[in-house]
Parts: sequence; structure tokens; C-alpha cells
Amino acid sequence: MKKLNSSSYKIEGTKKRLKEVQVRVNSALLAAGRKPGETSILAVSKKKPVAAIESLYKMGQIDFGENVIQEASRKVSALKHLNINWHFIGQIQSNKTREIAENFQWVHTVDRIKIAKRLNNQRPHQAPPLQICIQVNQKGESQKGGIEPSGVKSLAYEIMELPRLHLRGLMTIPPLAKAPEETATFFSLLEEQLNRLKEEGIPMDTLSMGMSSDLETAILNNSTIVRIGKAIFGPRLQNEKYI
Repeated sequence: MKKLNSSSYKIEGTKKRLKEVQVRVNSALLAAGRKPGETSILAVSKKKPVAAIESLYKMGQIDFGENVIQEASRKVSALKHLNINWHFIGQIQSNKTREIAENFQWVHTVDRIKIAKRLNNQRPHQAPPLQICIQVNQKGESQKGGIEPSGVKSLAYEIMELPRLHLRGLMTIPPLAKAPEETATFFSLLEEQLNRLKEEGIPMDTLSMGMSSDLETAILNNSTIVRIGKAIFGPRLQNEKYI
């Protein structure tokens, strides 16, 4: 895999941006009439250097998201002395499930039972159950992963039967919208689906939705995890190295 040079990486800028995102999240929670801490920040650290991750960890940021398993495995190894919660947020290939099951605490992108069963069977027995979100593709966008809304209930029941997995909730990536109102409607639909599943006896407490550009809208619609990359780490630099 091609490496990137981190010599010019601006650690202080990254720390400053994390503080700014924390302010945005807290302000959005207040505006939504929600309690502080009800939405957590997942720092999306793909293609970002270990030094930046470690600096944010020292500020209290413990949740980091990765979507390329080869890169992520090296970061997990390099930072194994830290109590980081690693979240896998990329599309899952069958031949990569063992590495995911062994290295991550959360997976946000389960969309079929074959993948769930492989993660369950390959999860180390000494490790706690893997925390799982079902990715929902509400608009049937072919370029994105995710299961159609009509299939979520059945998949949820099947995942609940797997002892090495703990079903936590739903995840989605909204389509590009021309106005915030369109994104709000999209998020609201996912929240409604989660509430229906809870009413039918499927215990869920997590809505993974919202990114740098729409986190306020997501929080207004009861997101519990916002996945933030650029607003924390800034744009990717040329010749930036992640290890």
C-alpha cells in the first residue's frame, strides 16, 4: 500500500478542530433539547497518521473509524498500548472479516447475514462481543453498501442469534441533498425505523448518522454517533504517511 509523508502534518490544528467539533456537537444537543453526551464523536482517521490519532486520544477522544483493513490493522498494532475503540466503517469483503473481527470493537456496515456469521465465528473468544450496526441503504444507491429498509428486520433477528455479536443499531450515509431539509427527512426515516424495531422487541440504542457537513441535522434527529473526518483532521495532504 502506498504510504504518505506525515512530516508536515499539523497536529495542533487537528487538536483545535476537534475542540471546534465538540462545541458544534454540544451546541446541537442543546438546540435539540437533548442531554450532553447523548451523541458521541467518531473521529474518522482513515489516511491520517498515528501521531494525530495519539494526540487526540490524549485529549480524551477514544473512538476512531477506519475503512481500509490493511491500513487499520497496522494502526491498531502501532497503538495497541492505548485503550482505543476501533470502528470499521467501510464496505466489508468476505476475505477481510477475520481481520475485522480480531482488530475492531465496532462494525457499522453489516448488511447481510453471511458477513455477520463470519464475524461471529471469527471473533476471538477472549474478546467481548463485537458491537454491530446494520447499514441501511434507504435510496438503493448502487455505489453504496447497505441493505434495503424492507430487509432490516429479518437481518436484525438473525444477528441477535449470533452470540459473539451485539446488535446496537442502524447506520446510514445520506445521498447528496440540495437542502438541509432533504437530509433531515432522510435521517428522520432512519430514526422512525429504529423506533419501530424497538417496539417489536429488538433492543437497539444506536443511530450512526451524520458527518462533518450535516452533524447538526443528524443530532436533531437523535443520532447517537456522528462520524467526523475532514472537520477534525482537515483535508488529506499530499505525501502524508499514516504510520
